[in-house]
Amino acid sequence: MHTTEIFLIAMLIIFSVPYLIWRVAGTDYYAPLVVVQIITGILLGPGVLGSAFPDYYAFVFNPAVIQSLNGLAWWAVMVFVMIAGIELDLGQAWKHRRESGITASLALGTPLLFGCVVAWGMLQFGGWVGTGALPWQFVAGVGMACAVTALPILILLMERLDVLRQPIGQRILRYASLDDIAIWGVLAVIMLDWTRMGRQLGFLVTFGVATLLFRRLMAWLQETDRWYVNLIWLAACGLGADWAGLHFMVGAFLAGAVMDKHWFDEAKMDLMRHHVLMVAMPVFFLSTGLRTNWAVGGAAVFGVAAVLLLASVGGKLAGTQLAGKILKWEKGEASIIGWLLQTKALIMIIFVNILLDKHIITNETFTALLLMAIASTMLTTPVVHPRLQRLQSLILRTH
Repeated sequence: MHTTEIFLIAMLIIFSVPYLIWRVAGTDYYAPLVVVQIITGILLGPGVLGSAFPDYYAFVFNPAVIQSLNGLAWWAVMVFVMIAGIELDLGQAWKHRRESGITASLALGTPLLFGCVVAWGMLQFGGWVGTGALPWQFVAGVGMACAVTALPILILLMERLDVLRQPIGQRILRYASLDDIAIWGVLAVIMLDWTRMGRQLGFLVTFGVATLLFRRLMAWLQETDRWYVNLIWLAACGLGADWAGLHFMVGAFLAGAVMDKHWFDEAKMDLMRHHVLMVAMPVFFLSTGLRTNWAVGGAAVFGVAAVLLLASVGGKLAGTQLAGKILKWEKGEASIIGWLLQTKALIMIIFVNILLDKHIITNETFTALLLMAIASTMLTTPVVHPRLQRLQSLILRTH
């Protein structure tokens, strides 16, 4: 068969299998379609399908097909990360800076600390640290992976819980927005390459100047043109960041972060995010699954994933409980906020893909972190939904 035909067989599998599982099994309450797609990507990877049916796996996911899928996945995830950057609302975070700063710093710092402790323990054993990592890079990378809040999936879950446009939803978005900036900032530090320091400084200076010109241009353009120009800007920022050694996804986030949300119609932006999730991101989920590995032993990977999940969820809940005591929140409020902020999935998976690309973590660590991200996301709705039903008054609290 031609490569085109095999590629279309792969696309048929990517879109049909997760949808059928999601629709037939009715998993939406525990696992939205996006989570089922991530799980399916793992099952279609070398650790499961490749192990059970190696000939079939080698036929469908041959190097030419994987290269084509990776190209689609790169662009899809760049658009998705750019949208996440656009949706940052720093104006509201500044308006409520004391509350937002205390909550965001504790909600990020505590799981980061817990995750770093686990990562330090992983350093004592072989098979977890990438060939290109210094010990501090591995510890900081794994620790930050435990601290990540996935802003896009958080928005999706809060829409399903009917709290996104409510005061509590807007508060949680403020906290997550500040954490998002910190996450990408730490990632940029981890990615710093002293041999490319000149390039990286050059990129940052050029990006700063270009941003001033770009913002003037976008303010002058009609909205219809802004949608096209922002894609040109995205490609340019991604290229510049990757050339500098910071990774193209760092460039994608920066491209979105310097755009104003009010430049675009909110409904159209929501629709664009939905379409990217539906049309292109499943390819990224599959390409993520193709990178999973169980070489150090399935039990060890699952064990590390469980410890990382405990550090991530426990750290996030401990951080928000401490914030609640300082800010004198009502009983049960910190728990709801903590559970929503511990949602991982997409941004965390993107984050650890970058760590894997830069050889800071191994495929085994990547697999453990991926399992942790899936479990944390699947826990969120079943835990939060009944608590919101019991504590309806918290939904309307503005601070």
